[in-house]
Amino acid sequence: MVSRCAWATSAPDYIAYHDDEWGRPVHGDDHVYERITLEAFQSGLSWLTILRKRENFRRAFAEFSIPKVAAFGESDVERLMNDTGIVRNRAKVDAAIANARAAAELPGGLCELVWKFADWSAPAPAGLGDVPAQTAGSKALAKELKKHGFRFVGPTTAYALMQAIGLVNDHVIDCWVREEVSALRNGAAPC
Repeated sequence: MVSRCAWATSAPDYIAYHDDEWGRPVHGDDHVYERITLEAFQSGLSWLTILRKRENFRRAFAEFSIPKVAAFGESDVERLMNDTGIVRNRAKVDAAIANARAAAELPGGLCELVWKFADWSAPAPAGLGDVPAQTAGSKALAKELKKHGFRFVGPTTAYALMQAIGLVNDHVIDCWVREEVSALRNGAAPC
């Protein structure tokens, strides 16, 4: 039997996300923007809800193209608020658009900014109880993003982003993916 992080075993959607995506390095401004957006929409909800609506989010948010979402106007907000395929929360919709606009203004791009906060120094967690909800690094990342005008990016959301895109490796010590993620990370090219 394959050993996985305990959170990833309750549903096929979780297993696929864990095995194929979570913790693997993500590069490219639009790809990082997608993850920030999804993590913000997840706030207060189950990640499973977001995973199951992910394709709807992609369609609704122009495949997470930063320039396209940055150009969204009030008619787009209304369209999104009427889209039953996504989470219809006005504050989160507004944040996603504001975040695209903020990302579009970053001199080096979103990917470059976020990857400055990579930290692979933490020891492998033995279990879920060893995985923090936030760290000094996630607090610093959240502060930096907010400084540039990002919304819905507190330290806990920032840490979830760091985990999701490979800035940290929180696969537990006996998870089969941990070693693979470590190898990918070590060879990860800059943005």
